[in-house]
Amino acid sequence: MTMKKMTLAAIAVALTIDVLHAENWPGWRGPGGTGVSSESSFPVSWTDANIRWKTPIPGRGHSSPIVWGDRVFLTTAIEGDIVPGREKKPEHMLGKEVFVHPDMVSHDRKQTMKVLAFDAKSGKALWERTAYEGPVADGRHRKSSFASATPVTDGKHVFVFFGTEGLYAYDVDGAPAWKQDLGEIRTLGLGYASSPVLFGDLVIVQCDEDNGEKSFIAAFDRATGKPAWRQSRAVQSSWATPVLVAAGGRTELVAAGTEFTIAYDPGTGRELWRSKGTDSNIIPSPVYGNGMVYVTSGYPDKSVLAIRSAGSGAEVVWTRARGTAYVTSPILVDDALYLSTDRGILTNLDAKTGEPRYEGGRIPVPASFTASMVAFGDKILQASEDGDIFVVQAGATHKVIATNRLGEPVFASPALSNGIIFIRGEKHLYAIGK
Repeated sequence: MTMKKMTLAAIAVALTIDVLHAENWPGWRGPGGTGVSSESSFPVSWTDANIRWKTPIPGRGHSSPIVWGDRVFLTTAIEGDIVPGREKKPEHMLGKEVFVHPDMVSHDRKQTMKVLAFDAKSGKALWERTAYEGPVADGRHRKSSFASATPVTDGKHVFVFFGTEGLYAYDVDGAPAWKQDLGEIRTLGLGYASSPVLFGDLVIVQCDEDNGEKSFIAAFDRATGKPAWRQSRAVQSSWATPVLVAAGGRTELVAAGTEFTIAYDPGTGRELWRSKGTDSNIIPSPVYGNGMVYVTSGYPDKSVLAIRSAGSGAEVVWTRARGTAYVTSPILVDDALYLSTDRGILTNLDAKTGEPRYEGGRIPVPASFTASMVAFGDKILQASEDGDIFVVQAGATHKVIATNRLGEPVFASPALSNGIIFIRGEKHLYAIGK
């Protein structure tokens, strides 16, 4: 065989392997909610030539794109006119005190909440559906959106949650399947953000509100929307997404909270164990690996808890009180837990012991971060609010190996599927590939 034929054969084998390892990105932070792709063939440095397509997105949203096969799904909220009679900001209960958040906005305006579908190869809009249109029960933080919860799909249906404004299911061609009204879910005027997760035949949502008097977690039949179970939770407002954990020969649904971290049987809602909470606002989502769940928070106090399930109880293996962010979630790559601050400063911890391998890993320019990290192979992506995507080499020393500029702000976490990085900018959805 000639060298040219050998080279072509090697390329063919590599492409075949890459296709076989291509995966969907079905919900918040991808398969298993880890933020880590099993694929490896994504661009590290890119130019305009790597942008496969760029498609305008109406409205405002911080939800991440999700990908199944040749389709990308997204949610958005379009703000309309002022609704007469709603000038006064909604009041909330913070503990036993009445509270009105100073950064609450948009409580007095009509909102149109939409579900969007795009062709993953071309970016062509396939369909658009209005899930809800009208006044909203609560406000949002000025930096947030009414479309912050990421959808989830099983390849047959897409499930989207807008908090008080409802839980909806559509088939992948956009036909409405069902909707559920879960009642008013008040989150201190900051907006709803926890994303739905799938288990078996169920779609599960975490609904923590205000001072916790009405907080709950609930499951619905994914085919019909019929309620399957509902469990009250004595925890105040949170914005994290629960994670499914394999422990002790069973699957546990672990939901983080300020007061408690609680594990449930995802099939029945029965509480399996509860452990210490972070005592701070729960916005980052937990991650799981090495037999432990890692729960973090960044405001008002910084906290990391490594919790191991132990039958009917749980053991806090180690804790840490620095290096975390207010919004962005941590990521686990092999045996390393990476924490990011709101400024993108990284800490690499030994996930088993909590011992730092490095601290203070800085990006090249000052920036703020809302998007959570994602990873492939030994590369970690950090997307800043300025639209810079930093590629960090995973390992015992900190090294930024590439800086890629998108050209518009980024608040949503990227998705990784079939060799393409999907990034939701403030006004456009991008597909970036080799």
